[in-house]
Amino acid sequence: MTSLRKAGGGGGRRRPEGGARLPGTLVHDSTGTMNPRPIAALLALSACSQKMPAPQDSGTPLNAVRVPLPESQPLPAAPAADGKPIWAGMPGGDSVRFGQPGTGPDLSIACRQGVLVVTRHVPAEVGAQALFALQGRHRIVRLAVDATAVPGSSGYLWQGSLPAGDPAADVFDGPFVGTLPDAGKISVPGSDLVRALIRRCGARPATGAAPAAAQAQE
Repeated sequence: MTSLRKAGGGGGRRRPEGGARLPGTLVHDSTGTMNPRPIAALLALSACSQKMPAPQDSGTPLNAVRVPLPESQPLPAAPAADGKPIWAGMPGGDSVRFGQPGTGPDLSIACRQGVLVVTRHVPAEVGAQALFALQGRHRIVRLAVDATAVPGSSGYLWQGSLPAGDPAADVFDGPFVGTLPDAGKISVPGSDLVRALIRRCGARPATGAAPAAAQAQE
């Protein structure tokens, strides 16, 4: 007669050979307490299998890299559309002009037989006369100008003259501001080109120019 093997703890399930547990079974430790580790592992596996939410489109390329600018560094400014006015010498060395490169001059100074001829390149009415106020570092000069037909220019421009050796000519030695009625104000920097022209012109005898009305600056 075949003997029956008594199962421990009653008629529980038999464990398969090799020590493997049946799927879905709970594991008890030696004290009979339920072990929660298999349940936690199942919950973690279930969470990993869920779909991750799709990233929202922010309108930037996927490979874009954001590089923050330092707070102390401003954004680069856009380049200026127009060039800066400068002094330039003319062929022959007897005249200089002030204006933007590639355009007509705003102001020019020429030497003619020891006389400085100053031209403000703005339109003037025929027969008009005015005083061109020149405010330099040490004096204010009021230069008489007339509407003059200048070769190479259309219409009439404001033009006046003074001897290169006149003390009033040192108003051009550095930066100055020129104001002419109906022609606005012009701010002009000093230049070695102007100083050299006045020095060369002053070495020649002046003829046909009256001294300009000069006023010491307070």
